[in-house]
Amino acid sequence: MRFQRMDEEDYRPELTPLVDVVFQLIIFFMVSTVFIDFTRQIKISPPEAPGGKVQPQITYTIELTADGQLFWQGKQLSLDELKRQLQATTGKRSVLIRADRSLPYGQVVQVMGVCQQAGITDIGVAIK
Repeated sequence: MRFQRMDEEDYRPELTPLVDVVFQLIIFFMVSTVFIDFTRQIKISPPEAPGGKVQPQITYTIELTADGQLFWQGKQLSLDELKRQLQATTGKRSVLIRADRSLPYGQVVQVMGVCQQAGITDIGVAIK
């Protein structure tokens, strides 16, 4: 008489799904560390040089009203007078242009051109 042999059950854990999960976690951590900017977290104070003085940036305000009037630092000027005023200034300069929304775009571009001719490259336009 032949007896059938009962197979023993295998209680070892499957390693394939475990390896898959580990690789996915490794990929997740590798990708998420790319978004951390460590340079912003470092607080340093650079040394000072004896002759290295930084000129402060001077910001001028130019305002254009709806009827086309031009104001520089609160004084009403013409376009030619504005050009002379900007050329008379020295140092690092920037300009903020505040124009009425009903003003034609061409007049704002003219003021930007005058600023560029005066050597000002930092030109901003104020919006609400």
